Amino acid sequence: MRLYPKSLLWRAFLLIATLMLLAVAAWLAIFREAEIEPRARQAAQMVTSVANLTRAALLAARPAQRRHLLAELSDTEGVHVYPTDAEDQLRPPPPTPFTRHLAGELRERLGPDTRIAFELNGEPGLFVSFRIFPGEAGEYWLALPRERLERRLPLQWLGWGAAVLLLALAGAWLIVFRITQPLRVLEVAAHKLGAGEKPPALPERGPEEIVAVTAAFNRMSANLARLEEDRALLLAGISHDLRTPLTRLRMEAELSVADAEARAAMEADIAEMDRTIGQFLDFARPGEAPPQPTDLNLLLAEIASRYGHRLAGADFSAAAPLLAQVRPQPLRRAVINLIENALRHGGMTEGAAPVELRLETVGREIVIAVLDRGPGIAPTDAERLKQPFTRGETARTGAQGAGLGLAIVDRIARAHGGRLELLPRAGGGLRAEIRLPAGVSRPAGA
Repeated sequence: MRLYPKSLLWRAFLLIATLMLLAVAAWLAIFREAEIEPRARQAAQMVTSVANLTRAALLAARPAQRRHLLAELSDTEGVHVYPTDAEDQLRPPPPTPFTRHLAGELRERLGPDTRIAFELNGEPGLFVSFRIFPGEAGEYWLALPRERLERRLPLQWLGWGAAVLLLALAGAWLIVFRITQPLRVLEVAAHKLGAGEKPPALPERGPEEIVAVTAAFNRMSANLARLEEDRALLLAGISHDLRTPLTRLRMEAELSVADAEARAAMEADIAEMDRTIGQFLDFARPGEAPPQPTDLNLLLAEIASRYGHRLAGADFSAAAPLLAQVRPQPLRRAVINLIENALRHGGMTEGAAPVELRLETVGREIVIAVLDRGPGIAPTDAERLKQPFTRGETARTGAQGAGLGLAIVDRIARAHGGRLELLPRAGGGLRAEIRLPAGVSRPAGA
């Protein structure tokens, strides 16, 4: 399980929140350390005042009234006075900075022989030794409730502190969101641009770094749009300027060449040149139209009807509709390329097994698979064969085309947000898959 978030928004927010919490904790530690000495001095002053007032009251009272006075102090103020005993069992205060400061202050105020305990003969409290009659041997314990030393934090302070912290975190989140939101808009526009769409110009506002990045993206998008227009013009020129002479050559061959064998060879060469030009055009324009809901079973049924017995597989026309957001014409071109590649290199000789066409849904992906029983390809060559102008070892002699068939399929798959996979088929052969992302929906009642 990944605990550290992936997005810049939450990473920055988590970092800022952590720094804020550490800063608050550091300030609390500083304040706590800074207030130890004043609080100990204040507590020592309070204990000294109680001891002095108790001593003065006992000295001023008549001997017969002193017991009544001690009972009154115990009932009203919670102050007890006990005579010391050599067998008293004491528990000293814990060695904390506060108790060390408190003990030092009390010895400075009440005398260096002053003893301090947090428990006397099993009874908890704050016990401080003092002498009622200076110069005499009698020593007494002044007992006070230990709660008078404790620092109580009002609950409303915790509430206000939590509210202020939440407000600060909300402000931090808003600041980080304002910084990262332009990046998110830029990401969406970049995805559209990568998919072949033309995103609208992004607003150039915000910090100067964001403005600079947005302006650079807008310039890049405008330059790519101009390049796309130039490419479209170039493709139109190629289609017209090359195919028109090829048409004239075909007509000349039919009219001027008397030898039927020579004429057939020339026509085959002309047809091959025309197919090569078509491959160049297909590679240069993987898909211009926007995606639209398409029944893939109906699309594959139409393709399968062209090949008859040469193509095996499911009866797509009888299958339930399977809808996906795709560009029908480029996807049709990609599937036909895979089928033609399988028929050409997949061992379609007399008695060979027919090429299979399948449509599956695997997890969150749609898989269009073309399978053959040809020689296949080595796993190490799978990525290389997706590159333009690349052929496998078995296709280098007598091969037709420009080596763009699989590159065209790969580019069309990527334009749909998917990928092309070339896998070895169980039992021998090749399994070529077009894997498209999810987004499949079936009509009601299908």
